Amino acid sequence: MNESTARATSTDSAVTLSDDERQPCEVWTRVMGYHRPVSSFNRGKKGEHNERRFFAEARVALG
Repeated sequence: MNESTARATSTDSAVTLSDDERQPCEVWTRVMGYHRPVSSFNRGKKGEHNERRFFAEARVALG
């Protein structure tokens, strides 16, 4: 077992990162059949993205 495996399997210690070690999370979304990063949207598209509503489909019983 190497160091990276030991680090990945160790669950008893919490991981803490300084601000210098963090990196921004890039969010992508599907637009008109292809994927784009939200950070590349113009002002109007960002507003439209913020107004989106998400829904969960109910299960349908067959029979």
